[in-house]
Amino acid sequence: MKRLLLVLVMLGITLGVAIAAEPPTKAAAKPAATTPAATPAPVDSFALLEKAVAKDSTKIDNLYRLGVMYLDRDRPAEAILVLGKAYEKRPKDLKLLVHLGAAHDAMGHGEMAQDLYEQALKVAPGDSVASCRLASSLYARGKHQQAVDILRGVIQRTPSAYCAYFTLGVAFADAGIYRDAIRMWQRVVELAPDSPEAVSAQESITVLQKFVQ
Repeated sequence: MKRLLLVLVMLGITLGVAIAAEPPTKAAAKPAATTPAATPAPVDSFALLEKAVAKDSTKIDNLYRLGVMYLDRDRPAEAILVLGKAYEKRPKDLKLLVHLGAAHDAMGHGEMAQDLYEQALKVAPGDSVASCRLASSLYARGKHQQAVDILRGVIQRTPSAYCAYFTLGVAFADAGIYRDAIRMWQRVVELAPDSPEAVSAQESITVLQKFVQ
């Protein structure tokens, strides 16, 4: 089995940002045949936010929202720019620290990302999201035992932290311990069935089950 490919896919999702940056635009109702111009065009909230930030880059909430949208669109370099500006003004904001760390991770700046996650954990000791991000970053750079220890600590403190089960599943799959990987991913599906992690976990469970029967 192409185990390495599976693990890389899972790690890519783990290191990504699962927060929805923008609600889907509702489909416009069909206009009546006699009034085709009556239906307004859908509003592009991303474009509007980019313009708002370009006009006034002092509003931290707008910088944060735009940074998350850039991450959601796989544009980490731009995310770093806007989140970095927000971080300068609000250096102890938990969400800012975690998302800026995720952007640096996506750019391959592991040490910078880990420093930001550790700053986040000083702001909110034991925070499960910051801990999972830190563990994922460490694992991706070969610090496997340290990452696993962090994840087990997260589960001990917060049994409902599905991000920890997800990343442990990646670690077990990487080590060839497929039954334990399946067990971890099944917990993700149970705890957060509507999450992107659950979708990926279920797909990987289906793949691995063919090799453990």
